[in-house]
Amino acid sequence: MSVEMKVQGLMIDPVSQMPIVILKDAAAEEVLPIWVGVFEANAIAMQLEKIVSPRPMTHDLLRDAIEQLGGKIERITITDLRDATFYAILHLDRGGEKVEVDARPSDAMALALRCGAPIFVEEAVIEKSSKPGDSDSMEPDRLRRWLETVDPQELGQYEM
Repeated sequence: MSVEMKVQGLMIDPVSQMPIVILKDAAAEEVLPIWVGVFEANAIAMQLEKIVSPRPMTHDLLRDAIEQLGGKIERITITDLRDATFYAILHLDRGGEKVEVDARPSDAMALALRCGAPIFVEEAVIEKSSKPGDSDSMEPDRLRRWLETVDPQELGQYEM
């Protein structure tokens, strides 16, 4: 079973100095932090801030190529968490033909934001990410508790 989530914001991990995308479900009961690369965080931040690049960036190019080839991104799903690595799938529709493409979650989220496609996370991923002491868990309980109570205004404060 999948849970629809929205990108709540971006922040910098104070320990690793790496960007984190914060996903939250509609009921604000589940919070999922996903560490991403700087370039992917920039692509997500530009879309969140509605900044238009004068020339297509990589995610814009991929969106345009999919559309020009008659496809549409219906949704993305974050499907797994193994060895501290998240996995995702792009769900495409090309004239009624359903196509699934393996993707990094950061790229999938950047594309979903550009296409207005929903973001889903498998419940098993949420469960794995929240287990304290689990080898697949990427954040301590303290970070999770903080994310559940943080003011959403603080999460938008991502600077490159």
